[in-house]
Amino acid sequence: MIPAAFDYVRATSVEDAIRLLEQHGDDAKLLAGGHSLIPMMKLRLAAPAVLIDIAGIPQLDGIRVSGNRVTIGALTKHAALAASDDLRKNAGALYDAANDLGDPQVRNRGTIGGASAHGDPSADYPAVLQALEATFTLTGKSGRRELRAADFFRGMFDTALDPHEVLTQIAFDAAPNSAYVKFHHPASHYAVVGVAAALTLSGGKIGSARVAITGIGDSAFRASGVEAALQGVTASDEAAVRAACAGAARGVTARSDTFASASYRTAMADVFAARAVTRAASSR
Repeated sequence: MIPAAFDYVRATSVEDAIRLLEQHGDDAKLLAGGHSLIPMMKLRLAAPAVLIDIAGIPQLDGIRVSGNRVTIGALTKHAALAASDDLRKNAGALYDAANDLGDPQVRNRGTIGGASAHGDPSADYPAVLQALEATFTLTGKSGRRELRAADFFRGMFDTALDPHEVLTQIAFDAAPNSAYVKFHHPASHYAVVGVAAALTLSGGKIGSARVAITGIGDSAFRASGVEAALQGVTASDEAAVRAACAGAARGVTARSDTFASASYRTAMADVFAARAVTRAASSR
């Protein structure tokens, strides 16, 4: 299909993008990689009057590691994340997700900021960034504000990003013992079920765990029951890990479609939670 008519402008800086958003109001949308917005426009599910292209803003691109802190520009492409040795060492969950996301065309054009701002309930990054306890920096006319990943993702295609704000960067502490695994839809490569795990280990036992799941409900969520059950479990004890991961999606209203029923998604959450924890515990 063909999208409705729209105007196109290119922002040269974050400040310029904010100015253009203010100028054009609610009829404007930011364009980063375009792999979420353009298909919606073709289906007439979105019909912005103005597209503000921010893809050429240089200060929003790149991966920086300083001490124990990892900072990623919002316009960093999936392919750059997938090729980053720094991420492989310091944030295996994000490295895994970038390498298992979409296809080469999507990875070479799509961005972490655009994918996150879209808030798709089956996307990979929302679970990963919650497990990493990432912080989002949002910049608008009134200045900058920071939000935790758990507060940024609010529901199906719903985030805390204000229409007149720009997501500029995502940062988190290094999580060398982290991983992401998913059962991907064979056509879309979105997660039917995806689980991210970030662990601290001591003497072969799990000291603490952060486990987040996508593809089940209206938004990615932390599996707090699993996190509590994993404390003190011997990481190499597969039976104990599986037992701790039982009921991973308990309390969440699971979605159902022609590919996977709600009960199937719920059952697979347990399976993939155990796989993610086991992978996170292994050395890379």
